[in-house]
Amino acid sequence: MSVRILLSITAAPGKSAELMQAYRTRCKNVVQEPGCEQFEVFQSIDNPERLAVLERWVDQAALDVHAKLNRSNSPGVRNLCADRGQREDYQYNRTR
Repeated sequence: MSVRILLSITAAPGKSAELMQAYRTRCKNVVQEPGCEQFEVFQSIDNPERLAVLERWVDQAALDVHAKLNRSNSPGVRNLCADRGQREDYQYNRTR
C-alpha cells in the first residue's frame, strides 16, 4: 500500500528563495529513487516562507530506504529551515 507524506516547512528568515531552490534540486534527485511515485514542493501564496512537500512512496519499505538516504543527503536543506517542520504520514488509498 502506498504511503503519502505531507511535510510543512518554514524557511529561516530571508532564506525562502534559497530553500525553494534547494528543494527544486532535491525533487529532481529524489524522484529517481526506487519506489518514489511523487516528490514535489509547493510555496505558500499567503506566506512565501512556508513550503509544503508532498511525497508518495510505493510502500513503507521504499520510504524506509529513502529515510536512510535522507539522513546523509539533506543537511544543507535543514540549515535553511527555521524549524524541523511538521510531518504527517498517511496510508494512500486512491479514491478516484
